[in-house]
Amino acid sequence: MGKKRIIRKSGGTVDQGLKSRALQRVAKKNIIAGTLHIHATYNNTKVLLADKGGNTVAWSTSGSLGFSGAKKGTPFAAAKVGELIGDKANIIGVKEVDVIIRGVGAGRESALRAFAGKGIEVSRIVDDTPVPHNGPRPPKSRRI
Repeated sequence: MGKKRIIRKSGGTVDQGLKSRALQRVAKKNIIAGTLHIHATYNNTKVLLADKGGNTVAWSTSGSLGFSGAKKGTPFAAAKVGELIGDKANIIGVKEVDVIIRGVGAGRESALRAFAGKGIEVSRIVDDTPVPHNGPRPPKSRRI
């Protein structure tokens, strides 16, 4: 029969190759102030850094860091994305940001805390989560 082979899955750690590759592709611009958009869904967390004109400077998702499946929506994955974008913002030279948060996922707060932990001043936080205010028309009643 032979020896049994055990395959270990990496549970919840960041793929270092993907992280270093993401940091290599940072534009060497010099932007002092910007806007940080955090889109936290139940399945993923996306973080985007834009300049004051609204042009995208850097972005990342928890899926692009190597998290897969249900792990993408966790606060740990969101924190890793926030740290990565914080590193990119330091390379670019960002000093202060306005934060716009959308969505109701678990990574809302942890992405922001990890980003702010990189030494960038957060001047204001806006919650722009879309809220339905009537919804679609209900279905017709069932006739039997």
